[in-house]
Amino acid sequence: MARRVALALGAGGARGYAHIGALQVLQEREFEVVAIAGTSMGALVGGLAAAGRLDAYTDWVTSLTQYDVWRLLDMNLGGGGAIRAERIFAKVGDILGGALIEDCAIPFTAVATDLNNRREVWFQRGPVATAVRASVAIPSLVTPIVVDGRLLVDGGLMNPVPIEPTAAVMSDLTVAVSLQAGHSQGMPVAPVRTPGPIAGSVRSLTHRVSALMGGSHSSPEAADAPTDGEVEPVTEGASPAAVTAPGYAPAPKDLASTEIFNRSFDTMAALITRYRMASNPPDVLVSVPSDACRTMDFHRAADMIALGRELTARALDDAGY
Repeated sequence: MARRVALALGAGGARGYAHIGALQVLQEREFEVVAIAGTSMGALVGGLAAAGRLDAYTDWVTSLTQYDVWRLLDMNLGGGGAIRAERIFAKVGDILGGALIEDCAIPFTAVATDLNNRREVWFQRGPVATAVRASVAIPSLVTPIVVDGRLLVDGGLMNPVPIEPTAAVMSDLTVAVSLQAGHSQGMPVAPVRTPGPIAGSVRSLTHRVSALMGGSHSSPEAADAPTDGEVEPVTEGASPAAVTAPGYAPAPKDLASTEIFNRSFDTMAALITRYRMASNPPDVLVSVPSDACRTMDFHRAADMIALGRELTARALDDAGY
């Protein structure tokens, strides 16, 4: 009898093509995917998979050159984002063919962030294309949209790897694919601080804030399906590493502002992922390095799919599946 898998697909721009490889490996190993929740590119790939349209999308994206991608991005001078990407979303909409979440063969949840109310929104009904469009709106990069009066952006702001929406579905194991792992050549997990009395004060303040927030939680708002989500504070972690600050040098001149934003977003998402997984860990975690490709490298679909296959096979083997 096939093992039933609940699948959580994370945010991370073009690295999200690795989700396609993960799904391919699960299918080849005869796992039955019984629920998919996704954020940002995880929502895009997950929605297409739930609707049974992933193969057509894969054929399309693996044919795109870098020139094709830049032509499709549709640069924008206003409206809250650098790109509209409406040509891409139009193509995705064509592939989805008007599919509704409630009609999908696999239960699906797309996670977005409501900026006005500062909370998650879980799309569990309605057009898959609308849910995906809301979830992939990376702040300042991809223009946000308004749904039912909510200003919606990328779900990765609050839930980069959405495990919680799959909890209501009976499954044998949960598999999460995170696109926020440390750099492939290795990086410290512990934060870095400058030594001295200020650092001690910061640690003391952090402990006090953690104690005060011990009972707090962030509740997602499900579109047409209200649910309660909870985030527990992390109680364990490595000690900070002490460094000295002899001076500074200017940032490299060839470092674009978009690259700074992307790295900042990835850093934030990695921290939130660690916090949320501490209280709700998956049975199998597939970790894709954050430097596997740049956020906007959407012409590298074949490379990322291959990497997703490799890392998923390794994670399943290591977990004994």
